[in-house]
Amino acid sequence: MKRYVVRKGKKVWIFSHWDEVKELVSGFSDAKYKSFPSQVLAEQALQEGYEKYYQANPKKNLWKEQDLPFEKYSIAVDAACSGNPGEMEYRGVDLQSWEEIFHQRFDLWTNNIGEFLAIVHGMVWLQERRLDRAIYSDSKIAMNWVREGKCKSQLRKKEPNLAIWDAVDRAEHWLAKYGITTTLLKWKTEDWGENPADFGRK
Repeated sequence: MKRYVVRKGKKVWIFSHWDEVKELVSGFSDAKYKSFPSQVLAEQALQEGYEKYYQANPKKNLWKEQDLPFEKYSIAVDAACSGNPGEMEYRGVDLQSWEEIFHQRFDLWTNNIGEFLAIVHGMVWLQERRLDRAIYSDSKIAMNWVREGKCKSQLRKKEPNLAIWDAVDRAEHWLAKYGITTTLLKWKTEDWGENPADFGRK
């Protein structure tokens, strides 16, 4: 029966259920944990040095490849906004390398617009590189806007944000031309923790 060993977390021990482990490692910096196919192997791993089983990750990625609950060959996108509207930024993260692959900042926008642009930017990025990967977003609103091909923000087009709407127009034109070019998936924050592209402002 599968067992989970937590070597660095809120509690160090062997656990039978993922729900227990998730509570102990979520939000814990440099957490170390891994699943094993039996109690015997789990006990052995707990007694031995964790370096044998757990690889250091400079990106503070809590997930190990064999335990990934999400599609590895994909990218995650997210946005953050200081105020509503306010200074906004969005980015994309490659879920294979955990590297930031694009990052944009704007002066006066809303979070939903940023989420919308991040998804479209992700599709453009993948298309330009001819990569067949899914895109994860934690925004249902932005995903619906992308599927409808239209940013439905109530933010008015007025100074000083007129120039910023050019990016929205380009995104909508791109969607009108190419449509949905890859699989869009919802990031399950409650089950998996924060989106890897999250800016950590919560």
